[in-house]
Amino acid sequence: MPSGGGGAYGNGNGGGPGNGGRSHRRGDGGQGGGEGRRAGRTARRSRRKRALVWTAGVLSFLILGTAGAGYLYYEHLNSKLKKEDLNLGSKDMADHKPNSAGQTPLNILLIGSDARDNKANQKLGGGRDTFGAAPLADVQMLIHISADRSNISVLSMPRDTMLEIPECKDKKKNKVYPASKFAQTNESLGRGGPGCTVATWYNLTGIPIDHFMMIDFAGVVSMADAIGGVPVCVEQNIHSRTRDGKGSGLKLRKGTTSIKGEDALKWLRTRYGFGDGTDLYRARAQQMYMTSMVRELRKNAKLTDPNKLRKLAEAAIDSLTVSDTINSVKKLLDIGNDLKKVPASRITTTTMPNVYSERRAGKVEPKAGEAEDVFRMIREDIPLDGKGSAAKPLKPKPKTAPVSKDPAAAPGEIRVRVQNGTDGGGLAPARGRAGEVSAALAAKGFTQASATTVRNPMATTLIRYASDDLEGDAQAVAKALGIPLTAVRKAPDGPAGITLTVGADWRQGNVFPKPKPKSNKLPTSANALAGDDDKACMPVQAGFGW
Repeated sequence: MPSGGGGAYGNGNGGGPGNGGRSHRRGDGGQGGGEGRRAGRTARRSRRKRALVWTAGVLSFLILGTAGAGYLYYEHLNSKLKKEDLNLGSKDMADHKPNSAGQTPLNILLIGSDARDNKANQKLGGGRDTFGAAPLADVQMLIHISADRSNISVLSMPRDTMLEIPECKDKKKNKVYPASKFAQTNESLGRGGPGCTVATWYNLTGIPIDHFMMIDFAGVVSMADAIGGVPVCVEQNIHSRTRDGKGSGLKLRKGTTSIKGEDALKWLRTRYGFGDGTDLYRARAQQMYMTSMVRELRKNAKLTDPNKLRKLAEAAIDSLTVSDTINSVKKLLDIGNDLKKVPASRITTTTMPNVYSERRAGKVEPKAGEAEDVFRMIREDIPLDGKGSAAKPLKPKPKTAPVSKDPAAAPGEIRVRVQNGTDGGGLAPARGRAGEVSAALAAKGFTQASATTVRNPMATTLIRYASDDLEGDAQAVAKALGIPLTAVRKAPDGPAGITLTVGADWRQGNVFPKPKPKSNKLPTSANALAGDDDKACMPVQAGFGW
């Protein structure tokens, strides 16, 4: 890059040929001439700084920082920006609900890919047997920037989470991947690309996602090197290596160490050696790295150096794949400006509340109730740090349903088929629910209620009736069990008669549970970490010290 302020980047105001630079010399040899020269140099430096330096938020699961470049370099970065479709699922995402000030939040899904699709990634990722295999989304973090830009919430999903992956279409290959009712979340990336991971998140959480950013192994190393190191802490000496050769190879002394390059990648990939050796502690370590990086970038004066900034920008762009909703580096700049407004003390990282799976050993599933509580808080733009936003979200009006004018028959004359749909929330089905609920109906006089073996997974309990003359009967069934009338719906294309599907929201008991008062307090199972907590340290698993 030229060192002068004119030429390709400036506007001809420097002292080079053809720009009238000599006119700045006053020719009197006195103080005024010196001041003029100094003023000219100051002005040129100011213009040069404006021309050469722009601030961009380059955000991935690793990076929140700035990058410096001139106009041509900006165009160079623009040409290298890799883009893919935001959403490969068949379900359109809902629009954001604005708050009372008309502001809307911003949600970005950060994806760390384990792709071994080139020599650099193969060298860093190892695993020769996986060269050329479908990539896995081994790191997934949702970053929620509040509508008023006062706080940021980061939600991690462990890569071992078992859930439903919806149907996804690979538009490049014109291939459709059928839905999978019970699959590991990191497999979503191999079903057409990051747009399927976005669709999977939306299918589970209902949180509309505006953008995604994806980074690979080589990107982790190059960006960590460009930053110059990130401080991390372990409670004891650690060496992540098992007797049979498993582990990341991370080797650190007790206390705080600044890591970069391959050590940074090892930290982010370490499972054996942290906590209890599960993926949950790996996610925790990734959160610590991210928050530490944010603090480091904000205080690191070296990042005002244009050469340093250019290296960071180059590393970021080379390693990133973004959604087509980020159509230019200017969009990254806009996102970065939003991120910069939030102090570290208002950044909260969490892990999706989860439980160990009863269906797949060593895997986890979303924790019923508490996972949805976190999803709801993000959907409703409620700060996870409990401090509240300046502009409150609008409260939706409670849903009600009119009482049917169709008179209900006597309970003993109403036929009801009961289905078990308790696995609709992604959890294992609660066994025997159809029989339990049909028995509860019989006890209330609905002697023609019968359980079916048909499974129909639903997140919420639903009563469907086939024709208008059954509306009153269907509502009578709902009233008998305490089910809200909003769950009673006409379904002329559905099964004949009345069908009650017991959803994931009613896994036990003979009376439909009353809705719990909504809490704006983050569950302890979310394992929150504040962005300004520089004392956090990773626990070391027994047997991995040295």
